[in-house]
Amino acid sequence: MSLKHLFKPGSSRKRTGASVLPICILVVHMAQPDKCSTPGPMPLNAGDTGYGSVTAPGLSSSVGDSESAPLLIPEPEVVQQWRPLSKQELEVAAGGPGWRRVRCYLVLMFWLAWLAMLATSIAIVVKSPRPVPTHLKWWQKSLFYQLQPDMFMEAQTEGSGSINALCEQLPYLRSLGVGALILEGLFDKEASPLNVTVTGESLGMLPQIEHLLRESNKAGLKVVLDFCELDLLGPQDVADKPSKPSETVQHAIRFWLEQGVAGFSICDTDAAYSEKTLLMWRSVFKEFSSEEEEERIVVVKQTGDVLPPLNNSSQINVTLVDLVMRSILPTSSHLLSAQEVADAIEKRLQTTGDIWPSWTVGGKASHDLKKLLLVLIMTLPGSPAVRYDEEMDQTQNVSLHFALSNGERNSDPPESHADKEKMKRSAVALFTSLSHSRAREEALLYGNFTFLPFNTSSNSNSTLFSPTSPPILAFLRSWGCVHFLILLNVGPERHALEPTWAPSLPQAGVFVASTGMDRLGSTSLYTLELQPHEAIVIKLFEAGSYS
Repeated sequence: MSLKHLFKPGSSRKRTGASVLPICILVVHMAQPDKCSTPGPMPLNAGDTGYGSVTAPGLSSSVGDSESAPLLIPEPEVVQQWRPLSKQELEVAAGGPGWRRVRCYLVLMFWLAWLAMLATSIAIVVKSPRPVPTHLKWWQKSLFYQLQPDMFMEAQTEGSGSINALCEQLPYLRSLGVGALILEGLFDKEASPLNVTVTGESLGMLPQIEHLLRESNKAGLKVVLDFCELDLLGPQDVADKPSKPSETVQHAIRFWLEQGVAGFSICDTDAAYSEKTLLMWRSVFKEFSSEEEEERIVVVKQTGDVLPPLNNSSQINVTLVDLVMRSILPTSSHLLSAQEVADAIEKRLQTTGDIWPSWTVGGKASHDLKKLLLVLIMTLPGSPAVRYDEEMDQTQNVSLHFALSNGERNSDPPESHADKEKMKRSAVALFTSLSHSRAREEALLYGNFTFLPFNTSSNSNSTLFSPTSPPILAFLRSWGCVHFLILLNVGPERHALEPTWAPSLPQAGVFVASTGMDRLGSTSLYTLELQPHEAIVIKLFEAGSYS
């Protein structure tokens, strides 16, 4: 075969023989080894040693003696690219039967989960313990004010022979939160039981007492007459007329009930404290207790640590006694020390009874502890009974210092007139704050009571701690999620609360009242420090939840 067949006629590119033969041999070996003489087209890059060609093996690499062979390049792989579906494609895909079933399952699961959560919430609400409001009678909600009318009028500078001075103060007492008066010293203890009459020259005649009862009812104040230590039954050894004393007492009780008296108080040491006598009184009370607010009551003053059973009876009939008046402090002829007061308070805080209690101070305490004891009796479960023992001015505020016993005068050194007026205002503000808080807060009216023992020996925050100092006394009044914490520092030292003292209590709270009435706003139990002889009432709440 002639080599000229490898070139097209008219080609401007010339090839030498020496350079063409190897290419032919290479082409023959790569394409058709048995048909080397068959003419065919030249590769496009024949003789070009540039990009895309390689030097033929076994040949010279010089410019004149070299030829290039075609490079076999593999085809690039096709990469599949993902793209989002269009709106039309989504609508077509969502209308398929598979997606319809999935959507139905999802909707069904959502509503089933919602109904399950609703049923669980209802079950929790229904089965969780809820505080049931306690229905209280008027004497359970009232604040009693023990008063001797003759003492009141002896304190007046003018008009000592008239009881009108006391009548003028009745609306003011009602505005302070007083709900009932206990009038003491009206009856002669040595008088015959057949003639239960009013005594005392300063009180005047019976019409003035009747006028006091009418004015008290107009002011919205109940009146309880004190029969304590009166021999109502008379001698029990009269054989010819054994029933006459009881009939006379029954007539006298009916007379006072007709005048608007709301009840009577006796001592647990009186002969009238018997099942027979109280049953007779109850039968008379039914005639005047047509409505609940007109219910007449029997108050028994407890003279010992425990209320004894009824005379001629082996048990205490709780249906015959409505109110038991207990004293915080024991009776004594001298002022009790801070430690004795603390021991008496702690003993009372751990004593419970079946009959609704009424708390009074009772014994003698120093002037510094009067307000502390007032805070205590106003926050304990039951009906507080405060006592008037200071000067009452008919044109100014009433001085309310209640810790002293019956008939005792203030033995503290006299202060200036400005200091006394300041003390009056502070005492009235404390009394008003406590009485109004008790009237509107269920926790203070009938909430649960929890005594919280406080170990002062672990109080490392107090720099003035003394081993002989009385401990801080505390208790909690709770109703539902509302908690009132009452702290009493009976001793003369300052005390700070230990953070680990009551870890279950909320650490934040707001001041309700304090003996100095100088604490306002919110506080933290971890930073609270009690002053000497200070009592504090705090309404607790979770941090950040009070507004």
